[in-house]
Amino acid sequence: MNTELLKGNLVRLGAFDPEIAADLFARWNADSEYQRLLDWEPALRFSKKASREWLEKNMDKYFEHAFLIRTLEDDRPIGEISLSVVCWNWGDAYVGIGLGERADWGKGYGTDAMQIILRYAFMELDLHRVSLDVFEYNLRGIRSYEKCGFVVEGRERALLQRDGRRWDVIYMGILKEDWLKQPHPA
Repeated sequence: MNTELLKGNLVRLGAFDPEIAADLFARWNADSEYQRLLDWEPALRFSKKASREWLEKNMDKYFEHAFLIRTLEDDRPIGEISLSVVCWNWGDAYVGIGLGERADWGKGYGTDAMQIILRYAFMELDLHRVSLDVFEYNLRGIRSYEKCGFVVEGRERALLQRDGRRWDVIYMGILKEDWLKQPHPA
């Protein structure tokens, strides 16, 4: 039995404390590139108070199984990841991830966190499918998701308007049976 269910090789998934998260979200949302990787909406600034109010209002709706992503090296919170179960009867969930600390992008933390949440989804919650959407211009994210075993299941062409150009929204998913066939990091 894996007693380190929420620990990977680079990060661990820690408790999602709304008070800590409000402070982090306010800081991370000051980075418009972070916002444009994470959200469909136009980039906006949110204060700590506004972030806290949004979390209090929407915590149960958007963060059913939510965690802060913390580095193993120094326990810094560098992002968040959450699973929202769409339908328990079908075993279907949607995953969302955001790494707010730009200095930590491209270091494998997101891939490690995604591998942990997939292990949690399939082994702890006994889900059948995990899905996500990603913007066409987020090539780093797409590569990370593919490393974790996600496959492209569809796209909405030219849905998103950014910088005077239209971008596709790509839908990706992974099934438990396919996840089980993969080698998993220790």
